[in-house]
Amino acid sequence: MKFRPSVMVILLLLLIVLSGCAATITNVTTAEVAGRKVEFALSKQQTVPVIFENGLGGTLEGWAEIYPTIARDNTALVYNRAGYGNSEASATARDGRHIIEELRGLLASQGLIPPYVLVGHSLGGLYMQWYARHHPDEVAALILVDSTHPAQLKGAGAIENWPLWVRWLFDLMISATAEQELAALDLTGDEVLAAPPYSGGPIIVLSAAQPLEYTSELALDANQKRKDIARLYPGAIQRWVDSGHVIPLEKPESIISAIREVLLTMQPNTTKPNVAPAP
Repeated sequence: MKFRPSVMVILLLLLIVLSGCAATITNVTTAEVAGRKVEFALSKQQTVPVIFENGLGGTLEGWAEIYPTIARDNTALVYNRAGYGNSEASATARDGRHIIEELRGLLASQGLIPPYVLVGHSLGGLYMQWYARHHPDEVAALILVDSTHPAQLKGAGAIENWPLWVRWLFDLMISATAEQELAALDLTGDEVLAAPPYSGGPIIVLSAAQPLEYTSELALDANQKRKDIARLYPGAIQRWVDSGHVIPLEKPESIISAIREVLLTMQPNTTKPNVAPAP
């Protein structure tokens, strides 16, 4: 039988690819937010802010093929969550609620006024779903890039169903922070599904088409959840991208196009009250 790598092996390769990514983002800086150093890059223009959220184990450099293009003409922010890159670790739980509240604190500290275009890849997509469902008034559009499903680790996708060697490699390669985020994934997903679906603006779901070829039980479950993402958001546009899971590096133009598409529907963010979200 032809070997087909499991979905989690692909995710593992994602971590390796991102850590060795040659492209870089310039003007990266740090600021103290709520007593903790946070690393980010920010471009300020007179447009609706575009906010990027990394996947599990990923850093802001994973957006290096996208952020510079968007930042030329738009307000845009990429950052590292607590415990990644030069962002200090946080003592709080690594679930969606705490991660998004930390992000909102960063946005407020930089004077970025909602609503925002939220762009999340992989686990970052799940966090952006949490944001959009719990703070819909702060969201102008939602772009999910091969996003983690809220029930990703349930059913056939449960960690105990992963091959032992995949679990061993995964434990070997991911950081303590990533382990904490993975452990909190079910909680984050449950809170996403418990909140009303976001419907306040455009929703584009970019899904990787190449993994649909995989035939293992784990892959079939992941691909069914990949198809199900759009169902969670009535009115969402789902587009299948000829790519593996790492769409930001493999097919960055698909993400740039989606961002530009939703921005065209919005007026410059110059009439909003000068009030940033409460941290």
